[in-house]
Amino acid sequence: MRSSPHRLRTVRALFGALLTALATVAALVTAGAPAQADTLICETYGSTVIQGRYVVQNNRWGTSATQCVTATDTGFRVTQADGSVPTNGAPKSYPSVFNGCHYTNCSPGTKLPAQVSTISSAPSSISYGFVSDAVFNASYDIWLDPTPRTDGVNRTEIMIWFNRVGSIQPIGSRVATATVGGRTWEVWTGSNGSNDVISFVAPSALASWSFDVMDFVDATVARGMAQNNWYLTSVQAGFEPWQNGAGLAVNSFSSTVNTGGTDPGDPGDPAGACQVAYDTNVWQGGFTANLTVKNTGSAPIDGWRLGFTLPSGQRITSSWNATLTGSSGAVTAAPVAYNARIPAGGTQSFGFQGTYSGTFAEPSAFTLNGTACSVV
Repeated sequence: MRSSPHRLRTVRALFGALLTALATVAALVTAGAPAQADTLICETYGSTVIQGRYVVQNNRWGTSATQCVTATDTGFRVTQADGSVPTNGAPKSYPSVFNGCHYTNCSPGTKLPAQVSTISSAPSSISYGFVSDAVFNASYDIWLDPTPRTDGVNRTEIMIWFNRVGSIQPIGSRVATATVGGRTWEVWTGSNGSNDVISFVAPSALASWSFDVMDFVDATVARGMAQNNWYLTSVQAGFEPWQNGAGLAVNSFSSTVNTGGTDPGDPGDPAGACQVAYDTNVWQGGFTANLTVKNTGSAPIDGWRLGFTLPSGQRITSSWNATLTGSSGAVTAAPVAYNARIPAGGTQSFGFQGTYSGTFAEPSAFTLNGTACSVV
């Protein structure tokens, strides 16, 4: 906004006061909703949590060349993607963001694994950012298994190819054309030697979409590649690059799983309210942490899961009174047999030992079965 030099002094004074007031309001709004700082991840399988509920992972497994991703408030971008692999073989990595469990790394508060028959809907949305100087696909992955496993390779992988650039194709062969979620897709089926794969390929690039994951699960069950008594273990959105890839981005991602009935894989009853006490003993390069989780709600919590993110440079080496998934970055703590219930007003405690580099810091946030906890 510009002001004329010919304005009266009184008008200028009022205008200056207005700008000062607006600046004060803007500062208050900004202070009330601080943005999460971007996090650079270059470790081969490094990960971090965004929005307190999703995990961003680097997941470089097909090359020794450097790959780095930067996790943002709403997704991630590939900031470095060196090297290339032949386009007639597997890609070099799968940088992605996910809800669920991937090789024991579970996103905080997730309802996955969940039995397919108990899921009423699983709405999701995704927005991609593409580049023209890379060979890649933009792939949304859905994983299914006969058991509620949180580690290793699942039996069936559903891939939704939102875009593909270069001379690449899905695993197996094209077997049909199908309409799923109101869109037409090429359907490919095959096996990569470890698991079955069904791919739904968009005929042209699709940069963003909101849809129900269960439409693709149902289509896979209808083709005999999964069953309703199997488990949905994770949903993931990212890229498979063969050559280059810097600049690729998931601009935004959301995933919700709505269940009904009793789910053996459900992470437990929702927490009404909770508090976490995080007590540490720190020495040069090492530390122990003792956590006390209090149920401040009016009902007991069964099968609790506490999610938190370790600051950069910290790694867990051992633990007690809980089973931990993830040793750095995103961590989820689950109970052992004798402390699976937190009574109303009661507590459960566990702890771990770890190492650190740089300046020691404590996790800033905790979630209990998806509910944010206060820190005392």
